[in-house]
Amino acid sequence: MAIHKILLVDDSKTELYHLCEILGKRGYEVRTAENGDEAMRRLAEDKPDLILMDVVMPGQNGFQLTRTITRDPRFADVPVIMCTSKGQETDRVWGMRQGAREYIVKPVDGAELLAKIKTFD
Repeated sequence: MAIHKILLVDDSKTELYHLCEILGKRGYEVRTAENGDEAMRRLAEDKPDLILMDVVMPGQNGFQLTRTITRDPRFADVPVIMCTSKGQETDRVWGMRQGAREYIVKPVDGAELLAKIKTFD
């Protein structure tokens, strides 16, 4: 499955802007959500090909949201890449156990992010 549509979930407007710039320049169609509730609404409106998920957010955190999404039969086939400042090995392991397929630590290296996205094409 080729990746065209990406849902970017992060509560930082700076991070959203930065990641949208990287992805938009490569031709990806990017939609954003700033929290779990908004992310679930975006998913219901238009299923993405991939989700980039922050961990530290108000309300439902990225670990909880990833678990909810990856266990929902409607979205179980959508890969999730955790994209977070939480860089401990235990965080990475926990993120993968929640259903994430990849884990990137901020600050995001554009080349690394694009390489990980390409693995799902």
